[in-house]
Amino acid sequence: MSGGATERVEVAVVGGGLAGAATGALLAGLGHEVVVLERAPRWRWRACGVFASPAGVTALRRLGLTDVDLLDLAEPVPAMRVESRRGVAFRLTYDGTGRLADSPVGFDREALDESLLERARRAGARVERGAAVDAVDIEGPHPRLTLAATAHAAPQSMDATVVVGADGLRSIVARGARADARVPNPGRTALTFHVPAADAGAAPGSDARMVVLDDGYVGLAPVPGGRLNVGIVLGRSWQTRIRDRGAASVAAEILAGATGRRTDTGKLAVLDRVAGVRPVSAAVERRAGDGWLVVGDAAGFLDPFTGEGIHRALVSADLAAGVIHDALTGRPGARLTAYDAAMGSRFGTKDLVSRLVQAFLGRPAMFEYTARRLAARQGIRDTMGRVIGDLEPARHALDPRFLAALLAP
Repeated sequence: MSGGATERVEVAVVGGGLAGAATGALLAGLGHEVVVLERAPRWRWRACGVFASPAGVTALRRLGLTDVDLLDLAEPVPAMRVESRRGVAFRLTYDGTGRLADSPVGFDREALDESLLERARRAGARVERGAAVDAVDIEGPHPRLTLAATAHAAPQSMDATVVVGADGLRSIVARGARADARVPNPGRTALTFHVPAADAGAAPGSDARMVVLDDGYVGLAPVPGGRLNVGIVLGRSWQTRIRDRGAASVAAEILAGATGRRTDTGKLAVLDRVAGVRPVSAAVERRAGDGWLVVGDAAGFLDPFTGEGIHRALVSADLAAGVIHDALTGRPGARLTAYDAAMGSRFGTKDLVSRLVQAFLGRPAMFEYTARRLAARQGIRDTMGRVIGDLEPARHALDPRFLAALLAP
């Protein structure tokens, strides 16, 4: 992008992660002029989700990815094994068989993210890497973006008919629209990294694991390349230890407890940096308005314990692209605010279920009781897995008959 006069575009997507790339690919495929602005000049490991239920894989297939594509991006996982503090365990299979066709997976996020950005390019979107957006002004006749100066260009501006915020937990687009809200669970920290799967005792074809800790949990998910992704979420009580000892030291201690292997022996080499984010949640008062909307984590994120951020990001991109297309092509009555209503309809009940799961996690005795019930009762365990994995309507987990089967003695 050259300097000088303000550039005018039809759709500017701020952020080139999963939701941004998918939104850009869908809109470009519908014939719209799309610019995807990605802050990072090249891909870099960061705190992000890698585990997805079969619903996440289905969403990628709707974007046009084939099984051949997915074989390079995803490691099939037979089940998610959830382990309580006292050793009670149960498996969530998501009705899968352990094959890519119908099972949960662990993604190579670098390969997945780059694949979707390339798909956006091939669809006709212009992808600008190293394009950091410093400010978004929603108040004028069109949203105006101010891009940071680089070594080769002065600060620049861009006017868009529609700006899409796909820029994560602390979205500059949501702030520009004055739509950001108080963050839920502000004391939580997430740490993520990879280790060799074999050294961590994870054999090929093994389950993913979610190990509950005091005031936190650690997820272990096999991903391509013989690696194990480690995702740790810690509450307020861990903050002093993180501050005094450092995130890497605390992460090594937690991993050793979960796997029985110690990183300081040299057998569990960290394959990339320990990436962290705090807080590991975001909230917005609304997801859309005149000239703007937000997708993916920028549209609000409540850590859901067993994942599904990937599926939600892709669904939000699909809903956003449809609403934007209707508005730009002049469909009668089309407004961008319809996206907010669509997201609320799609995920409102699921968010309530996620909050209930988090409430149980915060009450150890209640979680242990529920874990024992889930371990002993396959029917309610299977329903819970399908609801958590977005394979069954979330309202089924709030049905009084289901709750009675789960909680009654």
